[in-house]
Amino acid sequence: MKTYLKTLTKMFKNHLTRFLSIIFMVLISVGFCSGIGSASDKISYSLSNYYKEANASDLILKSTSQSGFSAADVSALEDIYGAENVNALTAVDVNITLEEGGKKQLVRLYFIDFENWSVNVVPEFGILSGGMPEGEGYALSERSDKKISGVKTGKTVRIDFNEVLSDLGSPAELPLPPVELEICGEVQGPLSFGQDGEPSTKNGEDVEIPETTNGINDLICLDNILYISGKVIPELPYFGRLLPVTDIHVSFPDKDRFKDFSAGYREYVDGEIAKVKALPLSGEEGAVFADGVKILTLYDNYSFNALHSYCEKVTLIGYILMLAFLFVTALVVLSTMTRLLEEERSQVACLRTLGYSSFRIIFKYLLFAAVATGIGGVGAYFIGMGLANLIYNVFNYSFAMPPVSGHVAMLFFAITFAVIVAATLFATFICGRKLTSETPADLLRPKPPRAGKKVIIEKIPFIWNRLSFKYKSTTRNVLRYKSRFIMTVVAVAISMALVMAGLALLDICLFRGVNSTSIIMIATVIVVFAGLLTAVVIYTLTNINISERNRELATLMVLGYQNGEVAGYIYREIYIDTAVGIIFGYPLSALIMMFLFSIMNAGTYATVMWAVAPFVILLFTAAVTLILRRKITRIDMNESLKAIE
Repeated sequence: MKTYLKTLTKMFKNHLTRFLSIIFMVLISVGFCSGIGSASDKISYSLSNYYKEANASDLILKSTSQSGFSAADVSALEDIYGAENVNALTAVDVNITLEEGGKKQLVRLYFIDFENWSVNVVPEFGILSGGMPEGEGYALSERSDKKISGVKTGKTVRIDFNEVLSDLGSPAELPLPPVELEICGEVQGPLSFGQDGEPSTKNGEDVEIPETTNGINDLICLDNILYISGKVIPELPYFGRLLPVTDIHVSFPDKDRFKDFSAGYREYVDGEIAKVKALPLSGEEGAVFADGVKILTLYDNYSFNALHSYCEKVTLIGYILMLAFLFVTALVVLSTMTRLLEEERSQVACLRTLGYSSFRIIFKYLLFAAVATGIGGVGAYFIGMGLANLIYNVFNYSFAMPPVSGHVAMLFFAITFAVIVAATLFATFICGRKLTSETPADLLRPKPPRAGKKVIIEKIPFIWNRLSFKYKSTTRNVLRYKSRFIMTVVAVAISMALVMAGLALLDICLFRGVNSTSIIMIATVIVVFAGLLTAVVIYTLTNINISERNRELATLMVLGYQNGEVAGYIYREIYIDTAVGIIFGYPLSALIMMFLFSIMNAGTYATVMWAVAPFVILLFTAAVTLILRRKITRIDMNESLKAIE
């Protein structure tokens, strides 16, 4: 047992660099994948919590007739959903007069009975200034970055209610004087939390609208919205012929039924719409709600739909990039463990000679891999959570985001980490079984060197004869060790494709009209993490290369090669492998971008910055070569030349 622990300790000490490489590989890939995936989960759960907290309206019924809804219509809905989940109001678009110079401005007026308002309640974080007032005769302004100076807190607006009644189709039998109202607060409406202004519903007009509104053709972009106390003028009763009810907001009682607005919720909404349309519509003989009502859902709401749409895009982007990151990580980690076991042949032979079972010998290497991936996984979890919170906060540039949910999103982390651990342990076990099946005598013998043979370029005299000795040597080393060459090329090609994916997203957001700060942030993160992945991959594979060729490099030093010449011996191989990887990375980039263009519904190959990605890859590769220079030039010639190999 003492010998076993001693060999285990020695293994961790001798292979510390590889141990750290595995940790960093897992940190980068699992941290990135779980961060992107967890961000979408956080948005989804936060939006769901907000939906419940604000008691958001699942249905908005808008009357298409001038008479509007009657009290009986409202009561019929209250019988189904409960009075606390049904609110009636009047909405109209009119020109109001601002206090500065009597200038007119088109605004949306919502007449609301705030004292009895229970649907679409403004949450605490939505009150931006002034607070919710008490009493009668006030107006609240909707937050909008495009709002002109007159419609804001502390200003006074002048409203001609005769014009309001005229726009609603009501006879103005009672001439009413204009009313001046002070805007005593600014709020972020529960159904409208876009930072840059957004469409809001308007009856009776067909206007062009964004795709995210699912084809509803009665939307118009308004820069200004005012919420007016329903009792601002006592002479205007809600259910009278002067001020008809134009909108009814309905909230489903069981809001715990769905965590997000997925297919199950959509199916439920469709059933409720059918139920509402079957109700009789009072005031018109034989008519039903379907005849004089337009019904809008949360899928027709710009804020909910846009945020949910971005959330789905982030999830899909995460799935695509997760495959690439996982493949590279699994490939390099497996290579690291396989080569480590090959270097430990003599140790395995000694343990076999001492009578240790195959399982106990393999367990030592399984423990090495498990500890490295475990440490990397723990760190990756916190990196992922930090990245998810960063992305969530970046969404505040486009949306007034609700408070972040305390839900711990584990799905992406669990998937990526489980795949890495399973692949690493499985490969380690298989390789260990292969080694322990050999006899101790065979394991103690050094592996015979690979038989020398001509590489393909040697068969082309026109090229080969014109190469200097050092480039002939480099070419042989690159093409002779095919597994190492293919491993590096594949890893660099995938890293190149990931960088191109980030650049494609940046192009879509900056130049193709998708103005999303959050996606820009995600694109930047992709480029940075892809570059880091390239650096760790190149470092790990090159470090293994150097370790395997200590005798060769020491021989060059003995022959009088200078430090720069010895380092260049390795550097040339690195850059040739990287250049080939970049070339193969272009078609792979085109494939990944094809999926991204489909997800984003935007983007073209022609406008993406194709020439930038190689510079990113070469920049991180150059950083690695500088780090490894010291390792190359400090090789102990005596120890290396005394080694069995």
